Amino acid sequence: MKKTGLYLALAAALGLGMTACNRTESPAAGATAEQAALGSGETFWTTKAVGDIPSIVLTDGPHGVRKQSGNPDHVGIGASEPATCFPPAVALGQSWDPDLVRRVGEALGTESRALGVGVLLGPGVNIKRDPRCGRNFEYFSEDPLISGVLGAAWVAGVQSRGVGASLKHFAANNAEDDRMRASSQVDERTLREIYLRAFERIITREQPWTVMCSYNRINGVYAAENEWLLSTVLRDEWGFDGVVVSDWGAVRDRVTAVAAGLDLEMPATGGMTDTEVSAAVESGALDAAVVARAAARVARLANKASEHADSTTSFDVDEHHGLARTAAARSIVLLKNEADLLPLSPASSVAVVGGFATNPRYQGGGSSHVNPTRLDIPLDEIRSRAGSVSHADGITEDTLEAARAADVAVVFLGLPAEEESEGFDRTHIDLPDQQLQLLAAVVQAQPRTVAVLSHGGVVRLDTVAELAPAILDGALLGQGGGAAIADVLFGAVNPSGRLTETVPARLQDCPGYLNFTPEDGRIIYGERVFVGYRWYDARDLAVTFPFGHGLSYTSFDYDDLVVHAGTHELTVRVTVTNTGDRTGREVVQIYAGLPGSRVSRPPQWLVGFGDVTLAPGDRRIVEVDIPRNELAYWDVDSARWTVETGDYTVHAGASSRDLRLHATVGVTGDTAIAPFTLESTIGELLADPVAAPILAAAMSELGQSDGQSEGQGAGLGTDMIRMLASIPIGRITSFSGGSVSHQQVAQLIGEVNRQRS
Repeated sequence: MKKTGLYLALAAALGLGMTACNRTESPAAGATAEQAALGSGETFWTTKAVGDIPSIVLTDGPHGVRKQSGNPDHVGIGASEPATCFPPAVALGQSWDPDLVRRVGEALGTESRALGVGVLLGPGVNIKRDPRCGRNFEYFSEDPLISGVLGAAWVAGVQSRGVGASLKHFAANNAEDDRMRASSQVDERTLREIYLRAFERIITREQPWTVMCSYNRINGVYAAENEWLLSTVLRDEWGFDGVVVSDWGAVRDRVTAVAAGLDLEMPATGGMTDTEVSAAVESGALDAAVVARAAARVARLANKASEHADSTTSFDVDEHHGLARTAAARSIVLLKNEADLLPLSPASSVAVVGGFATNPRYQGGGSSHVNPTRLDIPLDEIRSRAGSVSHADGITEDTLEAARAADVAVVFLGLPAEEESEGFDRTHIDLPDQQLQLLAAVVQAQPRTVAVLSHGGVVRLDTVAELAPAILDGALLGQGGGAAIADVLFGAVNPSGRLTETVPARLQDCPGYLNFTPEDGRIIYGERVFVGYRWYDARDLAVTFPFGHGLSYTSFDYDDLVVHAGTHELTVRVTVTNTGDRTGREVVQIYAGLPGSRVSRPPQWLVGFGDVTLAPGDRRIVEVDIPRNELAYWDVDSARWTVETGDYTVHAGASSRDLRLHATVGVTGDTAIAPFTLESTIGELLADPVAAPILAAAMSELGQSDGQSEGQGAGLGTDMIRMLASIPIGRITSFSGGSVSHQQVAQLIGEVNRQRS
């Protein structure tokens, strides 16, 4: 490539090594204007070609390539070229299968290259804080570990094909209402442990080519203008070296955003904000080096994407459809199966009821809407497998008669497309009343009834669980979902999906129930780290189906749990046996807890998972490595991840509420601990194993010097001790009547800290 002055300036800004012949030169005239131009789009979906820097295409994902061929837009109105519609994250997450997710990512990368796309906008790894979020179908889970593990697999798969990922939406973007103004008010510990955790894992392990900053404000500062988020955390702490791109239309003030760490504003602004950036540099309001650095990152991205561009690339439509079907089948969760109603016999006569059987809901609405290469229809697929099949959309006399005459009824239920989409939040989590009435009528006529669910966000299922003896949760399964549902119904596939979010008994039980709706432009994250199952378990609330739940057509036993604490990780081994009569896959979930933790924590949290496929009677050890930092909490005072010393309880189980085995393992915590100060309370000192005896001795001496007997000192009683516990140690001088000086207290604190160090 010819080394223009602009190219040399960009290379220097990034610190790229140059050969001896590429001596340092002054930037060409107008370099600042060219650099500013690189920082915004040329069209809705493309970057600018400037000098030798090529233009590239960025387009929506995450579950398919939405390459628009007509008028471009960001809400899914314009037509797009055909591409495979894989299961959205709401379903794909239920697979608990990183290898499968990586294969889907590889296919997405291949299709992106075939369609001339350089960056695919995904994955979405925001936490499902509340089931009402209208965009939950694009996200994996309420839990940061599984979101991070599966998101990393997606990124690795896409980027292995020479296409960039765009990790989104950074950060604390957990609602759609007023999303371009609302401020997520969240404390730093909660932000680090819950809402940034998946991003941190993916960035440090996979280095996505781009990260997309979100629309919302975080503690009052827009994400696009948040220097702490985009520079301090993302780059300085996590080592991100790619491009920070805005969500489409997320930039309020580009000059402020560039100074904070934004590299690329999308979509095109017609050059308006380029002029603003150039003017800010000229006036001295914006450092020219910052603009050059941002432009260099965009240039490097454009060159990297262009290097892999190949007009001859194509993809096998049939092969990718087969993968979509496989992924859909692995993502289906068997929620309930009384009396082994499922799987159905191919000889069964089946009454299929519900509109989703012929017009399936298979993806969400908005910017991620994909034009599928083909679409499997559930009714057609059931008809190809069963002896006799009837169908009706709703309640008629013929429908009850048909259900009564059949061997089994299959009722399709779910959320209509108009009830959930990007851009707005739901106001409830109920299924439509007419669907519940339909289910009740069918069950009355035919007790052997299977409910099949389609939805992007969690729905209330207590009534469904009371009525239907068997329930399949398909979430949104993509274009292969119709065949996948039939495969599971008739036993060609043994279901192994697991829920990645809790199904509450009612909306009022949800962690963010009172704090979800923006008020005065702010959303208060008052539940702190108690999100999802962490909340329900800490409060011991009944749920309809717990996080991690999923049944099988076979059964599994767990035994011989062994936990070994190494220097950098825990190694957990558990033996799993298939005790049923079908080959099946079991997802083994590992949870940890620390009774008596010094910080507020849930009873247990997910720290790892693994899976095993076993034939009937087979027995195998599943080994799961737990990195030490999965036990850590974010210590705000020391601004770092901290592992406490203590005896951790490690559980192995089939869901967050089906914990089969447990073991206790001693863990030595981090040596650096925050020192006590005069503001530390007497209770905090008494709770510390080193400080407690020192303080007790000092208090005993104080009592003797005041003329109290040992018995009198002991007679303070529990209530008095509890009252004293909340008093900062430095205030003790005020209660001592002059018998204790500030110097004595300072000496006491000094001795405690010396012995603790």
